[in-house]
Amino acid sequence: MEQQHETYYVPEQSKLPILASIGLFLTVFGLANWLNDVAADKDGSGALISLLGFILLSAVLFNWFASVIDENMKGLNSAQVKRSYVWGMGWFIFSEVMFFSAFFGALWYLRNMSLPLLSEGPTSELLWNGFKADWPLMTTPDMAANGAAAVVNGPDQNMSNPGVSNWAGWLPFWNTAVLLISSFTVHFAHTALKKDDKKKFNIWLGITVALGFIFLVLQVEEYLHAYNHMGLTLETGVYGTTFFMLTGFHGLHVTMGTFMLLVQWLRSISKGHFSHADCFGFEASSWYWHFVDVVWVGLFLFVYILG
Repeated sequence: MEQQHETYYVPEQSKLPILASIGLFLTVFGLANWLNDVAADKDGSGALISLLGFILLSAVLFNWFASVIDENMKGLNSAQVKRSYVWGMGWFIFSEVMFFSAFFGALWYLRNMSLPLLSEGPTSELLWNGFKADWPLMTTPDMAANGAAAVVNGPDQNMSNPGVSNWAGWLPFWNTAVLLISSFTVHFAHTALKKDDKKKFNIWLGITVALGFIFLVLQVEEYLHAYNHMGLTLETGVYGTTFFMLTGFHGLHVTMGTFMLLVQWLRSISKGHFSHADCFGFEASSWYWHFVDVVWVGLFLFVYILG
């Protein structure tokens, strides 16, 4: 008896991958130039280049994902293609784990290796005599060398844990509460979809999207407070740099995750997409959202609580 094989759908050739690469390159290139311009206190074209790259990348991704969704709705995707989507999302999340591992590793290296080396032995005498290994580091090498005439000042305050009794007025605590609650609400949405209860699915997913936006608003408020009232910026020594790199990249990922879930919500309420048997778009977005939540728990512990 002849063995039957499923048909594997192969899409036509497309210029979308190369256009996406160009858009991503322009976005990152422009952003790097913009940050350099800000540090040098001069005007430049970095912000415009980054904006144009982001617009190009967004347009490409919109058309690309729209094509993939259309292919699936037409029944062109075989079981093997759908498995490849699952593996692709899994490897993408794994790459993001490695990305944040590098930044957490840098934070660990600074606190557990660099600071002790600078505070004791011959290294201390040669590089920074009299250095005291405290974290968060509120002084910069420039301050130690030039005193009051330092060009780069350290922060006036830090974002460390003010004590449990003061958590009610501490923004990182509310950020944590919002994200943890959103992890439950997206799970409730998934559970509702498994039961084919689209009404509850839309409600819980809508709440999750709203919580994502609330987190972003709270983080903007935290940054404004840090800049305007605490003297904490990217330029205030290694503490300011690590703080904004870790929390800033996480904020970018929350923005991406919120947008992904928003698209799934709009697809559900306007197009009636998703069922228990066909919901990879939502599932992939929910996996990513849980990953973002786990990263924030790590940030809250190592940057805020233990910082």
